[in-house]
This record gives sequence, C-alpha cells and structure tokens, in this order.
Amino acid sequence: MTFQPSEFHAAMDRAHAGAREWIDSIPGRRVAPSANIDEMLAVFRGPLQDRPTAPADVVDELARLAEPGLMAMPSGRFFGWVIGGTLPASLGADWLVSSWDQNAAMRYASPATAAIEQVAGEWLVDALGLPPGSEVGFTTGATMANWTGLAAARAYLLDRVGWDVNTRGMQGSPPITVLAGAEGHTSVDLALRYLGFGSPARVPADEQGRILVDELRVALRASEGPVILCLQAGNLHSGAFDPMAEAITLAHEYGAWVHVDGAFGLWAAASPTLAPQLEGVELADSWATDAHKTLNVPYDCGVAIVAHPGVARAALGTQTAYLMRAEGNAPDPMDLTPEMSRRARGVPVWAALKQLGRSGLTNLVEGLVSNAQALATELATLPGVSVLNEVVFTQVCLSFGSDERTREVTANLIADGAVWMSGSRWRGHDVLRISVSNWSTGADEVAFSVQAVRRAMR
Repeated sequence: MTFQPSEFHAAMDRAHAGAREWIDSIPGRRVAPSANIDEMLAVFRGPLQDRPTAPADVVDELARLAEPGLMAMPSGRFFGWVIGGTLPASLGADWLVSSWDQNAAMRYASPATAAIEQVAGEWLVDALGLPPGSEVGFTTGATMANWTGLAAARAYLLDRVGWDVNTRGMQGSPPITVLAGAEGHTSVDLALRYLGFGSPARVPADEQGRILVDELRVALRASEGPVILCLQAGNLHSGAFDPMAEAITLAHEYGAWVHVDGAFGLWAAASPTLAPQLEGVELADSWATDAHKTLNVPYDCGVAIVAHPGVARAALGTQTAYLMRAEGNAPDPMDLTPEMSRRARGVPVWAALKQLGRSGLTNLVEGLVSNAQALATELATLPGVSVLNEVVFTQVCLSFGSDERTREVTANLIADGAVWMSGSRWRGHDVLRISVSNWSTGADEVAFSVQAVRRAMR
C-alpha cells in the first residue's frame, strides 16, 4: 500500500457529504434513534471480508448503515444527561485535527498543536477568572479531568508529610481524608476510586444539593492528617453551586486542598450575571470541567486546571531518553494529563473561543440559562407539573405528582422521541430531568418541547 492523496480525497468527500446530510436532517428529525442496539448489531455484525474495500465505499456504507441508530444529540430539542452540541468552528477544527493526525503529547513533536492548546488554556483561565499561570491539561472528559486534579492533590499533600507517592505508592502511605458534599457527582467518586481513595466522606447538603458550611466545619475538625475537599459547581439535578468562598476559605484554614468539579457549571464564571453564584471559586487549588458540555465542542474534551505550577507535572510527568523535549522549562502536554498519546483535543476549544469571543461566550452561557428558565416557567403552567429546583443554571427537574405518574410521562416522552429529556431520581423521588446544554436551543425549541411534554401527559 502506498500513500495516495486521491484515496483520502475520495473518502473525505464522501464523509463530507454524509456529514452534511446528517446535519441537514437534524432540525426536522426525531431526536430518538429509530433503531435499537440489537437491530444495529444485526446490521454491522458479520464476518470480516477477505478482500479490501475502497475507502470511499467504506465511508459511504458506514454513514448509510449507522444513520438509523444515531440519536440527534446535536439537536436543540435534546435535553438529556448533560450533553452539549457542537459549534461550527469547533466541528471544522475537529476535522482538521483528524487530518493532521498529530500526537499532541510533546511540544517538540507537534509545536503547532501544543501552542494552540496552550493558548486555549490561557484563554479559558482568563475567561473563567481563575489564577493566571494555572496549568491546563486536556483530558477525555470530566471524569479524567477530576482524576487529574485529584492526582495532583494526592501528590502535593503526601509530599508535604514526607511521602513520595510516585516511588512508594499508596500502600502504607499516611491516610488522606477526602470530603465531598452529599450530592457530589459520581465522576468524582470514580476518579477517587481510580486513585486508590475509595469513597469520600459525605458532608450533608441543603435541599438544592449545596454543601452545608457548618457541617463542613464539623467534618474538618474531626479529620486527622491531610484533607482533600471536593466542591461542586453545578449540581446534576438542581444546577446549584456550593458556597465557594466560605467553603474554600474554611478548608484552607485546615490546610486542605480544594478541588472543584465544574463539569458544566464552572462556565457560569464567564458571565458577569451568573458569576456571583461562584464567588470565591478562584481560591480553589484545582478545577475540572468538560468543554463538550457548556462550551459545545465535539467529544471528547475534558479540561483539568491546577493553580499551582509544577504540581501536576510532578504528579503526572515522566522522563525517559527517547521522548524528545523542546527547549525551555515549560511542561509538555503529556505532563499535565494521564495520557502519553492523544489527539489534539484542545484545538476545537481554541476554535470555539475564537468563534465566540468573550461576549459570545457570555451570551452562550446566559442563553442556555435563559432557555432553562423559560422551559421551567412554561412547564409549570401545565396541570399537575411541579418544578422541584431553583433554576439557577441550566438544569430543571420536574415532578408530575406521584413517582408512578412521573415515570409514565417520562416513558411517553421518550417513546414519542420528538424531544429527549431523561428520567432520574432525586431526593427520594422520580423526576423528569432537563439539561439545556445546546447552543442551538431557542424559543422555537422551547415551545416545541413544552408541547411534547403536554402530549406525553395525555
């Protein structure tokens, strides 16, 4: 096989055509897929053929066969989980990233992507009002962004008590107490498990899921040795923010490292109107967010931010003869994340921020919140519907009376498929959960979605 640009051209032409057909279909298609997993397996499963297939034909077949099993997650009528859409500039940048096919781990090997990602990180730190000089790494998603911040915390705290976790490991190490609010997200729990901590000690929260500072004070007083406090910017169900200034100041009085899980809610800091809810968040030691959520870049793109230069590198970096380093003392991208090989996932972040500018980023975040509040207001007028949370950000939780009735309406809505809102369970009751995360949601999508819920109630 030889390198034939023409074969790339043909495959990319077909991919472009398939992508355009998909995007053109989104405004009018059902959000739900029309085929289930068993039907998709039946379509794709079979023996691998003996002879090669022309690349363009492979792409054609892939687009045609996959289409029935795709959910219209990029639709402005998709409100499931916390999944954003994709801004046009980010999509185009993501195609370039695949075409460039760079390993973005080393500044020496790919100076262009390393520079783009470094600038994207600097722009993010500035836009979110975090400390200048904070180090930024791009991970697969929020789980590994949380892992990165917590790995830095583990190494930093153990080093302070004379234990080098990189050489000695965790077995026999001084214990670290990890505290988290009662409604902390499972991605933090996963990251802690991966790091050998197990489950955190839970601190009681209020009715919106915000950690209670008085209870936190009790937990800190009872803790011995190093402490990590995990706070939350954006509760999964209510969208609420922990009281950052009070909690962080208190935790620092006890020498704790404070990590903020801001998978979708940290972006509130980019809005002058919303930022007061996060007052003091810049005092933390590390933060995690996910650019595919509120910023609307393609999967996968977590962002790990560590305030203390050198700490992430000490925890995650590696030195070996065959890895060539660029001149200077700056960390390589692989020093700031758990991966040595990865695509340049920070490039679409640069493109999104370049498309939006500072004012556009503010408008994006405030627009999502405005649409969430509009949905809550309109849905609350329907008979028997209760909005259970204070809609302070992009999340709305609904009850339709009893748990049984809520499950029934949720099932009807999913079966209808015209919009997508996911069921959940919050504070002991079943809820219909709405997450407004897509830049393309507007007044028409809000009105359409209210009517879809009305149909589901019938």
